[in-house]
Amino acid sequence: MSTQKPEELPSEEELAQMSRDELVKLGSKLDGVELVEYPDPWPVKGTRAEKRAERMVAFWFALSGLAGLAFVVAFIWWPAKYVAPDEDGHLMYSLYTPVIGLTLGVAILAVGIGVLNYTRKFVPHEIAVQERHDGGSNELDKATILANLADAGNRSTISRRPMIKRSLAFGGGVLGLALTALPLGSLLRNPHAQSDNKDGLIHTPWQHTKEGEKVFLRRATGTDEVSLVRPEDMDAGAMDTVFPYREGDTAHDWTKMLLRGDSPVMLIRLRPADAARVIKHEGQEDFNYGDFYAYTKICSHVGCPTSLYEQRTNRILCPCHQSQFDALQYAKPVFGPATRKLAQLPIAVDEETGYFISTGDFIEPIGPAYWERKS
Repeated sequence: MSTQKPEELPSEEELAQMSRDELVKLGSKLDGVELVEYPDPWPVKGTRAEKRAERMVAFWFALSGLAGLAFVVAFIWWPAKYVAPDEDGHLMYSLYTPVIGLTLGVAILAVGIGVLNYTRKFVPHEIAVQERHDGGSNELDKATILANLADAGNRSTISRRPMIKRSLAFGGGVLGLALTALPLGSLLRNPHAQSDNKDGLIHTPWQHTKEGEKVFLRRATGTDEVSLVRPEDMDAGAMDTVFPYREGDTAHDWTKMLLRGDSPVMLIRLRPADAARVIKHEGQEDFNYGDFYAYTKICSHVGCPTSLYEQRTNRILCPCHQSQFDALQYAKPVFGPATRKLAQLPIAVDEETGYFISTGDFIEPIGPAYWERKS
C-alpha cells in the first residue's frame, strides 16, 4: 500500500516513461523499503574467481542434464526382465534399479546444488527493512515490483552468463523429461502383447501349459524341500500360503516362481459351520474343494499381500490400507479402499497322490485393475 500522497504519485504518462532504475527506487519508496546493504558480489568484473564460480555452477547444471538423460535412457532401454542368478544377463538385470535410482537422484541433487551455488555466488545478499501493510496492490505497485524483480535478475548477472543459462536449460529440461518419463514409461509397451502365451498379463504361473499337466499347491519352507499339501494337513479355520509346483521343477524354477508377483495363493480351510453359510460367486460354484477355498494373496487395491486371516470373523485383511474381504462371500471387499473381490483359484485333490492341485488358472485378473481388463 502506497505511503505517498496522491499528488506525489506519478501520472500514467510519467510512469510509462520512467526507467527501470527509477521504478526500482520509486517502488522501494512506496513500499517503505530501506536498503541497508546491497553489495555487488563481484565488484571487479571478469576475475578468475568469478569465472571459476561460473564454471562450477555450469558444471552442476550440466551434470544434472547428463544424469537426467542417462535416467531416461536406462528407464526405457535397460534390460529389466528378470534373469536368474545363474543365467547370462543377471548382472545387467540386477543393476537396473540401482542405475535408475542413482541417475535420477544425481539429476535432482545436481540441479539443487547448482541453484544453491548460483544463489551464493551471484545473487546480491541484500539487507532491507520494510514496513508491512494490508490490502491488495494497485497498478503502480505491480509495475514497480516487476521492475524490482527484473532489476534483481539483472544484478545477479544472469543475463551476461550464457554458460550458466545454457547449462541450466539443459539440466532443467532433461530433468523435466526424466520426471515426465516416470508416469509415461508404462505406456511405451503394450501390456497385452503377450496375452496369448504363459507370460501374458492375463495369465499366471497357475496356468496349465499342456494337456494332462498337474499343478500342485506347494508351501514355501525356506529350503529346496518340496512340501505339498493334503486336506488332512490343515485344521479347520487354518490358512496357508501356497505356490504352484509342477513335477520336475528344479530349484531354479522354484526360485523364479517365488519371485513372480502373481504366484502366492491363500489356501483357507473354513470351519464346518462357516462353510455351510458360504455364498459362492456366479460361475465359480465348483472352484472350492469341500471346506477348502483358494484366493489370490494379491490385494485388488494396490497389490499388497493380504497376509492376515481372522478365523473368528472369516475376514481376509490387507495390512497396507486396511481393506477387508469376506471369505464367506467369495472374498468380496467389505471394508477399506478395495472395490474388487479377490480372484479365486479353482482347486481339487489329485486322485493318484492325494495332494491339492489347481484345475486351471484364475479366470479373472488378480491384483490391481489394469486398463482394458475383461472383468
